[in-house]
Formats: sequence, structure tokens, C-alpha cells
Amino acid sequence: MPASPLKRWIARSLRQDPPRAKSLVMTVFGDAIAPYGGSAWLGSLIALLTPLDVSERLVRTSVFRLVEEGWLEASRSGRRSQYSLSELAEQRFMRAHQRVYAPVPSRWDQEWLWLNCDAAAFTRTEKLRLKKALMWEGFAEIAAGTYAYPGVLDAEARLMLKDVLERSDAAAKVFVIAGKESAVPGTLMLADRIEDVWPLKEVRKNYRLFIKQHEPLLEMLEQEDIDSSTAFCIRTLLIHAYRRVQLHDPQLPAELLGADWPGNVAHVLCRDIYQHITQQAERHISSTLAAEQEDVPIRTLALSQRFSKR
Repeated sequence: MPASPLKRWIARSLRQDPPRAKSLVMTVFGDAIAPYGGSAWLGSLIALLTPLDVSERLVRTSVFRLVEEGWLEASRSGRRSQYSLSELAEQRFMRAHQRVYAPVPSRWDQEWLWLNCDAAAFTRTEKLRLKKALMWEGFAEIAAGTYAYPGVLDAEARLMLKDVLERSDAAAKVFVIAGKESAVPGTLMLADRIEDVWPLKEVRKNYRLFIKQHEPLLEMLEQEDIDSSTAFCIRTLLIHAYRRVQLHDPQLPAELLGADWPGNVAHVLCRDIYQHITQQAERHISSTLAAEQEDVPIRTLALSQRFSKR
């Protein structure tokens, strides 16, 4: 019997753009396991990842490396191993959750966050580490050691900056300023140079590729009944692909990006597919975890809030 269109889509996606095993393990932890308490037995991980062409050997190697890197924590019960998100991973997942599952901010109050480094206090390695962390949060380096992001210094922004600066050992080496640009005649306005300062060209291209690859899924899902295992595989590949693009998106306010920004279309597409298959996917996740765990924790409220239309 020939494979269904949905199963052919899964096979084609794995063949054309095979995900790295370690990265896919983290996607499964963040999307599937985190709502159930953030812990899973190794056997459950292997069972979840096998249909995604990740062998048992690769799962074992991936979780071992993730433990070494501080993302996962391991505990043993007899000959069995259980893996849980570390405190570091939980903090990063909370930030990633807000970025991946939440709608793009649409309002902007014309304020900017400015961060300036005390150049003499940094080594070259420290500068590069801070730059990487800030750019992941959406800041752009507009001059040597000077970074900017459109947004207010509210409680959430303070926590984000505190986390970035502490992880980069830079808390006592930078100045943070919040305020509006002055429209002095003849001078440049940063809001007019968005395309020059932020790496939007590559993000735009990758959003359009995501849309092209995933649009056919909606029609397939309307024409075919989907089983729980297939729903889980599609949801995992969907969120893995979306996360890879979206986490490179600086998430600038829609007011600065314009109505034709493809990130808006990609978000709606990902939301519609995700919500269409989530009920079936959750059945597969909960039954797989329950095979090795007597009391699977109740799903958290955060799961129901993913891709909400707030």
C-alpha cells in the first residue's frame, strides 16, 4: 500500500533537509516534553525520535552531549536513565517560548534601548560573546560596541538584559540607555535604516522558504485523516523548521517591518497547522511517556496558550 501524502511529506522533509539529531532532541524537549514536567526516560525519547529517522545510537549520543553542555540533567533508576531540562535550559526555553509561540509585537512607542560597552574593560573573546548574546535577543550593533533595539526598558526587558549581561560577564562593563531618537534636521534616523542595520534579508528569504515548504500541509490535512504518530512527526518537523528561522528573526515591531513582512504569514501558517494537529499529537506524546512513567504530569497551561490570537 503506497504511503499517504502526509507520510510522503514527512519522508521528503527528512530527506531534503535532515535535522541534526542534537537539535531535534531539544525541539522535542521544548515542544513535547516541557509541558509534561520537562522529564522523560531515555526509552521514551528513543520511541519519540525513531520515526524521525534518529537512531537509538544518535539519541544516546545527543543526550550525553546535551548533559555535558548543561542543557539536560541525568538521573538513574537501576539500569534506566531519565533526562530533565536543566535550570539553564528552562530559562532559555521560557524566552524561546515567548518568541516562537507568541504573536509578533505590532505596536511600538518610538523608544529605543541603547547599550554601550566600556571597550577597555572587555577582552576580544568577551566582546564576541556579548555580541552573540545580544544579537540573539534582537539587538543590532550600530557602531563598534554600541547596540540598539526598538523597545521600552520594562520589567521583561530588564530581566532579559540582566540574564544576557550575567551570562556574558558584562554586567559592570556596559551602559544601558532608554529613550527616543531626536529628529535633528540633516541627521540619520535609525528607524529609516532598519534594512541596513538588521540582517533581515536572510530572515526574509528563510521565512519565504518555510512558507513554500509548509503551505501544502494545510490542504493535505483537510483531505486526510491523520493518526497520532503522524501528527506528532509533522508537528515536530513544523516547529523545528519554524524555530530555526524564527530564532534568527530580531522580532522588530511590525510598524518597522511593513505589511509585506513574510514573518507574519509564516506565523499564521505555523499556528494553523499546529492547532490543527495538536490534539492528535498530544495523544501520541502522552501515551509514549506513559509507557515508562506511571504518573505523567498534567499538561501545563502554557500548552493551551501556544499560538493564541491575543
